[in-house]
Amino acid sequence: MTTAQPLMPEHTPRTDWSAHAPEIFRALVRLDSVSGAGLDTALLNLVKIRASQINHCAFCVDMHSKDALASGETVERIIQLTAWTESEHFYTAREVAAIELTEAVTVLTDGFVPDAVYARAAAVFTETELVHLIGAIVAINAFNRFGVATRMVPGHYTPGTAAH
Repeated sequence: MTTAQPLMPEHTPRTDWSAHAPEIFRALVRLDSVSGAGLDTALLNLVKIRASQINHCAFCVDMHSKDALASGETVERIIQLTAWTESEHFYTAREVAAIELTEAVTVLTDGFVPDAVYARAAAVFTETELVHLIGAIVAINAFNRFGVATRMVPGHYTPGTAAH
C-alpha cells in the first residue's frame, strides 16, 4: 500500500469560486437542475463522469462517481466508461448515444459535432430530450472548467451534499 503524497504546488487549491461568485454558482446549479429534466439519472451520471474524465476534473469525477454508486450504478460500468467504445455491451443504446454526444460536445477542438453523432443521438432521444441532454453536457463542462481552473480537491465529497 502506498502512502498519500502531499499535494504538489500545482495541485494546491486556488480559490473557492462558489463562495466568491455565488451568483455564478447558483446559475450553473439552476442550469444543471433543469437541463436533465426527463432524462434517466443513470444516464446523466454517465454523462457527467465521462465529460469530467475528458476535462481532467478530478473533483467532478470523484463527485459524480460517488453519486452514481449511491444511486445504484455498478463499479464495472463506471470503470469501463473510459473505454466505452470497446465496452459498449455494458451500456444501453441511449447511453452509448449520450456518451458519444458528450465526447463530441466536450471536445470541440476536434471540430463541430459530427452529423453522424448527432443523428445517432436524435434516433434514440426526442427533440426535447436531446436539448435537455445537450444542456446537461454544457452544465457539466462549465462546472469542470471551474473545478480545473480553481484546482478543486477530490476525495472529500459525500453523495447527496452538493448541488451539481
